[in-house]
Amino acid sequence: MTRSEFDDIRAFLADEATHAGDLLRVARTLIDDLEYARMREAVLRTHYLRLLTAARATVAAEAVDAPDPLAFLRHELAERGQLPADGEAVQRILADARTAAALLAGLENGVPQRPRGMRLRRCVGTHRRLPR
Repeated sequence: MTRSEFDDIRAFLADEATHAGDLLRVARTLIDDLEYARMREAVLRTHYLRLLTAARATVAAEAVDAPDPLAFLRHELAERGQLPADGEAVQRILADARTAAALLAGLENGVPQRPRGMRLRRCVGTHRRLPR
């Protein structure tokens, strides 16, 4: 949900002309959205944990000089359709990895702090229609 949608909902809730039935519809919609987000998070966590387990198994297999240490990682990537395609530029894949690492480092180093004081409210387009 975008910042604009949150602002729209806050404005709708603050409006004295809003009826209880309208608030109930908004509450149901928000609960549905929350449930969907929680399910999506669970799926993403599962994918992450499977990939992490495959990466750890790959490193462990390499440590004991297993014949094919990349088998675990290769299998996990193949299941998700993420293996590099034949002829795909290796340099592009490596550049994507370097870029992702740099973006992640930038996020971890420069986590923006929430501004103090009054916040200006802006409504820049809506994606959700609130009942009227």
